[in-house]
Amino acid sequence: MKSKLAYSVGAVAAALSSQAFAAYIIFFYVDIIKLPPYLAAIGMVIFAVWNAINDPIAGFVSDHTHSRWGRRIPYIAFGAIPLGLVYFLLWSPPFTGLNQVGLLFVYFVSTICLFDLFYSFTFINWSALYPEMFTTLKERSTVNALRQTFVFIGFIFGVALPPAIYSSFGWPAMGAIFGFIIAVCLLISLLGSREHIQYSREKQLALWPSIVATFKNRSFMTFVFANLFAQTAFLMVLASLPFFGKYILDVAPVDITVVLAIAFLIALPMLYVWRYVSVKLGAKKTFMAAVLVTGLSLLPLFLVRSIDEVMLPTIFIASGIAGILMMVDIILSDIIDEDELHTGTRREGMYFGIHAFILRFSLGLQGLVMAGVFIFTTYNPYVYTQTREFVTGLRWLIAGFPALALILSFVIISYYPLVGKTTFKKLHKDLEKLHDKKGVND
Repeated sequence: MKSKLAYSVGAVAAALSSQAFAAYIIFFYVDIIKLPPYLAAIGMVIFAVWNAINDPIAGFVSDHTHSRWGRRIPYIAFGAIPLGLVYFLLWSPPFTGLNQVGLLFVYFVSTICLFDLFYSFTFINWSALYPEMFTTLKERSTVNALRQTFVFIGFIFGVALPPAIYSSFGWPAMGAIFGFIIAVCLLISLLGSREHIQYSREKQLALWPSIVATFKNRSFMTFVFANLFAQTAFLMVLASLPFFGKYILDVAPVDITVVLAIAFLIALPMLYVWRYVSVKLGAKKTFMAAVLVTGLSLLPLFLVRSIDEVMLPTIFIASGIAGILMMVDIILSDIIDEDELHTGTRREGMYFGIHAFILRFSLGLQGLVMAGVFIFTTYNPYVYTQTREFVTGLRWLIAGFPALALILSFVIISYYPLVGKTTFKKLHKDLEKLHDKKGVND
């Protein structure tokens, strides 16, 4: 159990780094540093294109790595500290003058892409260890409940606490604190990480055949696009929160911190409820239920006007998100198991890499939608009272557009083919025979 706990601590680093980035990077560069919204949107599109190269290559390189320490562990060990340092740089731009917009844009694009480089090579490999180390639905559900518990801790640090930290100590201090936590948690996760040496000796597919085989997998493509829209909804809510609190609720940043912290703490036990549901109903139906809960819980945000009215919807939103997060890696692990029967080799790196690549387009979609609303509703970062059109657009950003994205997610996941006890019984029986041949079960 200690090793499972140590491995799961890595989830704090994953959630803290990604969610603070998603929730505050646009707010910081647009509202605080005054980068024009259209340049921020262009930067996020470049960031998404960068992922088209970065994530699949990171997964492919990982699958093809041969070392005495394994395929995954070296990237976590040697990437932890550089990732923490780059995270500090994200929130410490040296170009803040009105005549330095061009330099600020270059710095913005460079640091977010450098951050993603180290993020991909560390967390794709950390995630790839999960389906290899834990093989049954019960074991995967148990460990993922632990991991998502730490994810929620990361959410509290990454989404709820930043307003309290940056308002008291400044943005660079927040980057330094978070960078340190990210590096330490990744290094702790190594204490519970192990690999099967047999998998690193397998002959892997070449790059192009590996990419083609991944995109031809119906189970994977169905799930990854369902998850793309679910993550787009989530990121849009997070990125809109600072603006929502400032321009609609008219509250201090610390008030948003309190609401989010309470909501995540109350929703934390829901991870274990979703674990129970997943064992009973299966991963697909549980994912659909979580998407439905989240979508319905967003609708009251069209009407709320005070911080008190936000609390209850936020708790239900956090509870739904818990279910979505709980299912993602469980479903991916099932897909990787299915793929091993078809290709004869374990390709966790490629699957997590392509999955991360496609999901990064959620940042691009979020950035484009937000930039469109800001531009067409005449948002002005230099004034406190915004136009009525901007206020309406902001409500659509935090409730309407995310709800539409979740409807798309629900429809797409309904076509996911890996479902039913008979299907999984045969899958695991065939997989056990294959592992016997490889000597993995020995």
